[in-house]
Amino acid sequence: MTDNSSLLAAALRISEQAAMLSRAAFTSIQEVTIKDDESPVTLADRATEASIRDAIEREFPMDGIFGEEFGTKGLDRGRIWVVDPIDGTKSFITGVPLFGLLMAVVENGATECGLIRLPALGQVYTGAKGIGATRDGAPIQSSDCKDLRNATLFINEAEKIHADDPALFASLCKAGKLRRMGYDCHPHALLAEGRIDAVVDYDLKPYDYLPVAAVVEAAGGVITDWAGAELDFNSDGRVVAAATPQLHADILELLNA
Repeated sequence: MTDNSSLLAAALRISEQAAMLSRAAFTSIQEVTIKDDESPVTLADRATEASIRDAIEREFPMDGIFGEEFGTKGLDRGRIWVVDPIDGTKSFITGVPLFGLLMAVVENGATECGLIRLPALGQVYTGAKGIGATRDGAPIQSSDCKDLRNATLFINEAEKIHADDPALFASLCKAGKLRRMGYDCHPHALLAEGRIDAVVDYDLKPYDYLPVAAVVEAAGGVITDWAGAELDFNSDGRVVAAATPQLHADILELLNA
């Protein structure tokens, strides 16, 4: 059994090499294909994931992989690597530098470590059980905000929430001290380093939420589904992250009012 520090070191090394591909491609206009679920994908998405998968299969041939672009392999194995090569392809193709490369390691059902790498910004956030969270190698932690009235709240995928539940969206737009609309992994990274206090997210897949969950939890935050249940491969994609348990409880109450 490999310890979390070694797994995290491997994830950092593998993701650093792969991120060179998306970072280089970001400087030019990309040819975009629309997938069956109507989300965009580029050659850079696929090349980045292929680089990661090849490295995992070389270094950890007995492990499974859950990736966005090339599907799953060995999900019955004890350890599974979760990969999103470009989290935020819409940002990537429109020149917004807030897309991320996400990786997590799930062992016997528990998310042990993960990272959020922001190739265009040259930043990487990590988190692992028993180790803590870092940004670019320096320790980080979530804020001590305990009251939603004082919180800076990011509402991710706002248009989807508004389309599906206009009343809830209206409530979220009145919540907290300061609100911002956001997308993808970057707000979760901001939460982990204490820049913001909470993120409400929607319509995510395991490769979107498991890596950020590892970082948020290692930084001292709380992240669950909207019912307050721990995130796993079967979660429904509605996610709430907060700096403290008290703030998390406040937001759960709002979401389930």
